[in-house]
Amino acid sequence: MDGTILVADDDRTIRTVLTQALTRAGCKVHATSSLVTLMRWVDEGKGDLVISDVIMPDGNGLEQLPKISEARPGLPVIIISAQNTIMTAIQATEAEAYDYLPKPFDLPDLMKRASRALEVKRRLPRKGAPETEDNGTNDLPLIGRTPAMQGLYRLIARVINANLPVLIVGESGTGKSLIGRAVHDFSDRRNLPFVTVSGSDLDGHDGPSTVLARAKGGTIIFDEIADFDEAAQAKTVRMLDNLGSNPPRIMATSKADLTEMIEAGNFRDDLYYRLGGVTLNVPGLRERVDDIPLLAEHFLARAAQDGHPERRLKEDAMDLVRVYSWPGNVRQLQNAIRRLVHTAAEDEVTRSEVELVLGNQPASEPIQSGGQGDRLSNSVARHLQRYFDLHGGQLPPPGLYARILREVEAPLIEIALDATGGNQAKCADLLGINRNTLRKKITDLDIRVTRRRKLM
Repeated sequence: MDGTILVADDDRTIRTVLTQALTRAGCKVHATSSLVTLMRWVDEGKGDLVISDVIMPDGNGLEQLPKISEARPGLPVIIISAQNTIMTAIQATEAEAYDYLPKPFDLPDLMKRASRALEVKRRLPRKGAPETEDNGTNDLPLIGRTPAMQGLYRLIARVINANLPVLIVGESGTGKSLIGRAVHDFSDRRNLPFVTVSGSDLDGHDGPSTVLARAKGGTIIFDEIADFDEAAQAKTVRMLDNLGSNPPRIMATSKADLTEMIEAGNFRDDLYYRLGGVTLNVPGLRERVDDIPLLAEHFLARAAQDGHPERRLKEDAMDLVRVYSWPGNVRQLQNAIRRLVHTAAEDEVTRSEVELVLGNQPASEPIQSGGQGDRLSNSVARHLQRYFDLHGGQLPPPGLYARILREVEAPLIEIALDATGGNQAKCADLLGINRNTLRKKITDLDIRVTRRRKLM
């Protein structure tokens, strides 16, 4: 390895380790704890490669990237960061850093990347990369400060260049495909194709071979692998057993619990074992409630950047957004904010306007196949846990049992009455209760009964 390397990090130990390792490799090294000094060296024409931390005493290393590019076009910069967030990696790439490594980094790995950077001098521009495929789901932001998301970021950072298959599990609307794309875009395969495969793509004798030809050693992601029928699963197994001499990286997404599907006989266990090298569990929005205001503000800001009216949520409106169940997760939140941007009467969105938008959305997703028959009890449990959490460590007001039963009873009786055309005798029989008991509950719960003829 030959060249002059500029190292900027406020950690003396890291500066010492990098200086010693790079010097032994044959490089000249200038190390500093100051971004001001780093930029002076860059302006003076020193250095063939920059290795810089993000958070420094006198600034942010990411913010210097455009200035470095302007002063020295083609000078590669490797960003190292202790933040361990996937967003840091995304920001580094958008700012055209040559590479990004989270701390603590593997020194031999960093040395290899530095060697490659010195050889190519600059990262290939994105527009020159081979074709990639976009399934339209990549606009959900990877934003989150909650422990659930931070843990996910750290795991992603560790597996980005691991030669292991990745299974990404989460509910619809959580951004599983975006995470798969991020793993590809910040890996060593970033300039190779990213191919999304559905079950229908494997139809026909040439389906698997065509997929492999398109991948060209890049990444293949099987979208919602749980939806693959028996024939598609069998073809996927055979394809994974015959990847050839230049194998692509394999990833898959699933909204269903594959282990439950295996137990039910709906998914091949041999396919599961081939896909489950590393499992990334993407939390639902209700598991990261503290991220909801952050996401809402992000979507409002994005709408304003796209030329739509600038909006902000009043405090009580944001409170309502925060406690909503969001069964459609981040995708549903995004669509709700879009509607509010266009329908709000003033710059400040009111609670009543939020209620109107959320009242026109389904309260829950349809029950999915794949061993999720207990979805109602799970939903009730999550709702109750969120109800307790919102009291900030204090107990809810007394009478909780009666309040919860009332909330469950009222919609149950209303739906049963609707299903029986308002016939109370049939409704009581359907519910398995006495007709007088039903009448009393109708009165107590203030349920309106409308008799009508049912078509079925």
